[in-house]
Amino acid sequence: MHQTEPRSGCGAAIVVGGRILLLQRMREPESGCWGIPGGKVDLFETVEQAARREIREELGIGLGPLRLLAVTDQIDRDRGSHWISPVLLATSIEGEPRNVEPAKHAAIGWFALDDLPHPLTASTLAALDALDALA
Repeated sequence: MHQTEPRSGCGAAIVVGGRILLLQRMREPESGCWGIPGGKVDLFETVEQAARREIREELGIGLGPLRLLAVTDQIDRDRGSHWISPVLLATSIEGEPRNVEPAKHAAIGWFALDDLPHPLTASTLAALDALDALA
């Protein structure tokens, strides 16, 4: 199904102790890729509210303070999709991450920023570039 206008998503780069928390996607877009957690922004929901909801739904954890890290445009003309996704940075969490949605994610894991799995999603690559710019 082709979209007729861009849709809004969001994600959170969760970086604690020099490691980033990633999920391996089982669904399109970017099936098989490792990426930051996140999802779509619902009507009348702020990006921060959406990110906190999505991370709780996917990983069962709460997030500490958030700040804008990057914005990605995921444009796939062949599939007829365009997502605009702010990526927020979280440097603290509440709880222990677990794979709450095993039908959507094959695995979760903490990875050193200099030893990441491949392939990575577009939003994750943008988040990593923005993290490098902060350093």
